[in-house]
Amino acid sequence: MLAPLQEKASVLVEALPYIQRFAGATFVVKYGGHAMTDPEAARSFARDVVLLRSIGVRPVIVHGGGPQIQDLLGKLGIPSTFRAGQRVTDDATMDVVRMVLVGQVNQDIVSLVNQAGGRAMGLSGADGQLLLGQKLLVDGQDVGRVGEITRVDTDQLSLLTQGGFIPVIAPVAVDVEGRPLNVNADLAAGAVASHLKAAKLLLMTDVAGVKDAAGQVQASLDRQQARALIAQGVADGGMIPKLDCALQALEAGVGKVHIVDGRVLHALLLEIFTDRGIGTEVV
Repeated sequence: MLAPLQEKASVLVEALPYIQRFAGATFVVKYGGHAMTDPEAARSFARDVVLLRSIGVRPVIVHGGGPQIQDLLGKLGIPSTFRAGQRVTDDATMDVVRMVLVGQVNQDIVSLVNQAGGRAMGLSGADGQLLLGQKLLVDGQDVGRVGEITRVDTDQLSLLTQGGFIPVIAPVAVDVEGRPLNVNADLAAGAVASHLKAAKLLLMTDVAGVKDAAGQVQASLDRQQARALIAQGVADGGMIPKLDCALQALEAGVGKVHIVDGRVLHALLLEIFTDRGIGTEVV
């Protein structure tokens, strides 16, 4: 009868050194994919984030919304194409991106976190020029209103996290003239983590982790191995921006990057607070 309770206690004991190590640390979490669209997974994610905040970690959420954007584009009859994992974004697509990310998805996440007992604050990159960006060329080509982040107002985010809030950021940046830019959520999360010098960047995705040529998930990769997977074409599609942002974040001083499966309930806690973890760490 005591065995289940003792098992729970052993889990807490295993987590203790990680809880002690990361008290006061900043974690940036890119939230998207299945974890966002499945109601149970979404509620689980919100509770996990609130738990992190409760034990002294300072989480900052940067969210995507690709499926929701794709759905509305389809309903409006606006064609959508991708190049190297980036959505080609004309003015009409940009309007949809802003409508979905800022007007719908962001507020849904804020509501979930608040319902779980947290104090979430919704932001877009345009708020107080939180995310300043410039146009991004993809393979040397102009793909419309696609951007990369050049500056993050870390003072805004520090004030919020120090006050006990959980910032929830929609990855819509603005350029120096105030025009909106669609920023890949993985790259936006990487930029935020880099500017904050976060202890961890966690990228939630819909696969078990980064796979090698044989299809095996790799528990850990160094920078050289990650670059090789991209160069060899083993990592392709949406995994390219994830590994790109992991490499850039590490070079900018982020402690470690984790690519985790958002389809697994409590994926964040399992990756952070257990010895084995469940995804791929890039170090």
